[in-house]
Amino acid sequence: MKKHLFRTASVVTLLAVALAQPVFAQEDVRKDATEATKSANDQLLKQLPFSDTSDFDDAKRGLIAPLPNELIKGESGNPIWNPEQYGFIKEGMEAPATVNPSLWRQSQLINLSGLFEVTDGIYQVRNLDLSNMTIIEGKEGITVVDPLVSAETAKVAIDLYRKHRGDKPVKAVIYTHSHVDHYGGVRGVVSEEDVAAGKVKIYAPEGFLEAAVAENVMAGTAMSRRASYMYGNLLSPDPKGQVGAGLGTTTSAGTVTLIAPTDIITKTGQKETIDGLTYEFMMAPGSEAPSEMLWFIEEKKAISAAEDATHTLHNTYSLRGAKIREPLPWSKYLNQALIMWGDKAEVMFAQHHWPTWTNAKVVNLLEKQRDLYRYINDETLRMVNHGMTMREIAETFKLPPSLDNFWANRGYYGSIYHDVAATYVLYLGWFDGNPSTLHELPPVEASKKYVEYMGGADAVLEKARKSFADGDYRWVAQVANHVVFADPNNQPAKDLVADALEQLGYQAESGPWRNFYLTGAKELREGVKKLPTPNTASPDTVKAMSLDLFFDYLGVRLNAEKAAGASATLNFDFGDTGGKYLVQLENGVLNNTKGAQAEKADATVTLKREVLDNLVLGSTTLDKAVAAGEIKVDGDGTKLTQLVSMLDNFDFWFNIVTP
Repeated sequence: MKKHLFRTASVVTLLAVALAQPVFAQEDVRKDATEATKSANDQLLKQLPFSDTSDFDDAKRGLIAPLPNELIKGESGNPIWNPEQYGFIKEGMEAPATVNPSLWRQSQLINLSGLFEVTDGIYQVRNLDLSNMTIIEGKEGITVVDPLVSAETAKVAIDLYRKHRGDKPVKAVIYTHSHVDHYGGVRGVVSEEDVAAGKVKIYAPEGFLEAAVAENVMAGTAMSRRASYMYGNLLSPDPKGQVGAGLGTTTSAGTVTLIAPTDIITKTGQKETIDGLTYEFMMAPGSEAPSEMLWFIEEKKAISAAEDATHTLHNTYSLRGAKIREPLPWSKYLNQALIMWGDKAEVMFAQHHWPTWTNAKVVNLLEKQRDLYRYINDETLRMVNHGMTMREIAETFKLPPSLDNFWANRGYYGSIYHDVAATYVLYLGWFDGNPSTLHELPPVEASKKYVEYMGGADAVLEKARKSFADGDYRWVAQVANHVVFADPNNQPAKDLVADALEQLGYQAESGPWRNFYLTGAKELREGVKKLPTPNTASPDTVKAMSLDLFFDYLGVRLNAEKAAGASATLNFDFGDTGGKYLVQLENGVLNNTKGAQAEKADATVTLKREVLDNLVLGSTTLDKAVAAGEIKVDGDGTKLTQLVSMLDNFDFWFNIVTP
C-alpha cells in the first residue's frame, strides 16, 4: 500500500511555498530597467495624482506602536515572519527604476506597520501578515476579527495589543470570510477549550466552513504551484524582486489553524449583540469570497467592509486559479451597504489596507468601488454584444477618468485586463466564436510549427532581439515563448523570454502580475528548483473536510488509464457519528453515495473518522491501521488495494514557463 494513501492536495494556496526560502543563483543575473521601461513608468507618474498624499495621512493615523522588529520563528526555529524584510521600502523615497511608481506608492502605504486606533474602541494590527487583525473592545473584553494566516503571527499581534491596551479576555472571534488569511491564526488568540466551554463565541457567514476547506482542494496542487508565482515566494524582497502583493506585503509561513464557528450569520439585516455592541450584518456571498459578510457597529458608527471595499481593484479572478467571481453582485452588495449605512457611517475599515474616515469619504469610497465593479460588468457585456472577443475587450477596455484616477481603484492586486477577461469567460466561456480557435493545437505542437513556419529558431530570435531593443516586450515574450516550447533546451530563447518578462515585471502596477513575470524570468534562467514543500493541509483543515469532499477528491486522483476495465464496490462505515458511504469504481470513474450501502459489496471498510484524519495527515498508514485493528476490512481486501494502486500523487513542482 502507498504510504500517502489519502494524501490531500495543498488546501492553503497562500502558503504553498511560503516555508521555502528563495533560491538565488550564485551570481545575480537580474537586469536593470531599460530606457523603454523607465519611459513607461514615467508616463504613469504624469497620469496619476501623486501630489495627493492623503492616503499616507490616513495610513499613519492613530499609530499607537510599531511592530516588534524581532524575527518570528516556529517551534523548530523556522522563520515565519520577518517584520523588517521590506525595510528598503521607505515613505518619501522615489520609486526605483525597476518598480512601477504606482505599485511602489502602494507598497509604501502597506509598509506603514503597527498597532493603530481606528476609532474609540476599535484597533488594528497591520502588516504582521497579508491581512489585518482588528480588535474591538466591548463590555467585558474584546472581539477579534480575522486572526491572520498563522497562529504565531496572530499571537504576536494580540500580545502587541495587550501590551498597550491591557490584558482583556477574548469574548468573540469573527471570520469575515472564507479565505485562509482571515481565520488561519485563530489558535493564536483563543483555545478550542474556551470555545467548547462557551467562553468564546465564533461568528461566521453561512457556508463558511465548507468554503474555507473546499475552495482549494480539488485543484489544490495546481493552485498552490501557481500561488508560488502570484505571491512571489521564490523572489527576494528587493527593488528587483518582490515588493509586495498589492493587497499586503506577503504571507506568513506559520501554523494554519481553524476552529469551527459557533454562531452562523444567515441573512442581511440580522442583528447580534456581541460583548455589549450591536452588529447589523449584510450577507455578500460570491463577492470576494464564496462566503462573506459585511457589518455595521451601531455604537461606533463603523462599517466593516470585510474584503469587498479596499484600497485596490480586487480580483474577480485570481491568477493562482480559482472560480470566477461575479462583479455585478459585488457591485450590488456595495450599493446595499450604502443604502443600509451610507447616511450613518463615520468610519469604514477593511481586513486589508487602512481605514477611511468621515461620512463623505466613506460614501465616496463605496460609490467609487461600487461603480468600478458595475462598470467592469456592464462595459464588458456591451463590448461582447458588439461582437468583440475576450482579448480584444481586455486590450481596449478603459475606465472613465473619474474611476481610473481614483487611487483605491488602481489595479494593485486585480487588474482591469484580467478582471475584464474573466468577466467575458464568466458569461461566454473560453471560446471566442471563431471556429479556427475551436480546436487549436496544444502548445508544444503548435510552437514547433510556428517556429518552422517563421524560418527556424535562429531567425525568430534574431527578429525578437530587435523587437526587444524597440521595447516591445509583450511581443518578445509571446513570440520567443514558441521557441522555448518548441525546444526547451534552447537557453538563448529562454534567456530572451526571461529578459522580456523581467521588464514587464518592472512595469507592472499589479503586485501579482509583477510576481508572475519575475518568477517566470527566474525559472527560465535557473530552472525549477525542487524545494521542500510544506504540508499545508493542517490538522484543523483536514478535520473540517466533509467526507463528501474527501471521496470526491479521491475521484480526482483516480488514474483513468489504470482504472480502465476495473470495477469495485466498497462500503465505508464510519460509525454513528461519521455515517456510511458507498464507493463504486466503474467506467474509469469513482462515484460515492452518502448514506448508501451495497448488499453485494466487494468489501466493507469500517473505521472511525479520526483514523481517516490520521491517514490524511500521514501520521499512520493503511497497513499500520489495519494491523492495529483501527481499520477492519470484511470481504475482498484486494479490491481496496487495487483502488489504492490507481490513485495518482501530484508533483508540486511542475513546469509553468517551459513544457
